[in-house]
Amino acid sequence: MLVERGPQVMNVELVSDAYAIAANYLRRSGAIPDSLVTNERLLEIIIRLLQQGEFNKLRLANKAIARFEAEPEARAVA
Repeated sequence: MLVERGPQVMNVELVSDAYAIAANYLRRSGAIPDSLVTNERLLEIIIRLLQQGEFNKLRLANKAIARFEAEPEARAVA
C-alpha cells in the first residue's frame, strides 16, 4: 500500500517489513526492549534510508540495524 506522507509517497508494506526484520534482530540482541511499542528512532532511520533510495527490504533492514547500533542516541534524535 502506498501512503502519501507530506509531498512524498511511502510504501507502507516495505517500511513495515524492514522495521519488523530490524526490530526483531535488535530485540534479540538486547539493543531495544522487548515490547510492542514502536521504536521511533529505528523507524526514522528506515524512513531516511528509504528517502535516500533504498528499496530492498533486507538491505533496508540491515543498513538500519548498522546505523542504529552506530549512532549515539542523542545524535539520532537531533
